[in-house]
This record gives sequence, structure tokens and C-alpha cells, in this order.
Amino acid sequence: VRIEVRDDGPGIAPEHLGRIWDPFFTTKPVGQGTGLGLSITRRTVLDHGGDIEVASTPGAGACFTLTLPVGSAGGDRV
Repeated sequence: VRIEVRDDGPGIAPEHLGRIWDPFFTTKPVGQGTGLGLSITRRTVLDHGGDIEVASTPGAGACFTLTLPVGSAGGDRV
């Protein structure tokens, strides 16, 4: 299964793209974010056998693509 989540926000600065998955990395001011959201999301996706990628253009938003394996009713991957 492939899921794309896209926005039209400010995008992610190129110098930050390599760090967005790091726990506690944030560009928000102190007290306005823990920097755990993307780290936890990535770990959850990987733990379920999937992958997550990001493409971003500053000033034109970002697109996160999640790829997850398809499972059968018994939980086995098909």
C-alpha cells in the first residue's frame, strides 16, 4: 500500500532534510515542540515492514510517501 501526504506549506529547508528523522530535532522555538513526531512515525512505519520518504521544495510544501506491506486476514504478508 502506498500513501502520499502532501501539503502546500513552507517546505523543509534542504539543510534540515537529513535530520528530520532524528529524535528531538526541531526548528521550533524552545517549548513549542519536542521534535519526536517524525522520529516516532518513521520508527512505527519501519516496525511494520514499511518505509517512509520525503520530498520537499522550500516555499512549495512537502510530500511524505509511506509504503506498507499488504497483509492477509490472518496477519501474514501477501
